[in-house]
Amino acid sequence: MSKSSPQNFKNHGRLDPSYHMVLATVLAVNVYIVGLFAFKHLNFYTAWLVILSIAVFIPVLRLRQYPLKVQDRVIRLEERLRLQALAPAEWHAQIYRLSEDQLIGLRFASDDEVVELAKQALEEKLTRKQIKERIKTWRPDDWRI
Repeated sequence: MSKSSPQNFKNHGRLDPSYHMVLATVLAVNVYIVGLFAFKHLNFYTAWLVILSIAVFIPVLRLRQYPLKVQDRVIRLEERLRLQALAPAEWHAQIYRLSEDQLIGLRFASDDEVVELAKQALEEKLTRKQIKERIKTWRPDDWRI
């Protein structure tokens, strides 16, 4: 997945247009149309169509959340392994004190700065966003959407 400009804090968020825009728009328009039809012709069947139209949103949201959670778990593992390879042996016990949120933020840090940022994250209880803001040399993650 190549991009025209290098990834950084300001542009690292990504959208999948077919999922985030097309599908969301189609579902929202569907609820509106079905709701309008049910309002004009209220009966059991039109009310049921409204319920079904709204219920479709639940699996669509879950379809997005489940793979993201799996990606978060993989990122957590990758970052722990990377920190074990780069950090001094006496600091290895500290790696498991980092939260999932902190580890996910650290994935964008270059190898030269990741250990120092991890120490800061623990000492200052930095959030994912705060960690990303402190990164000087961005390591892109072009695979996640």
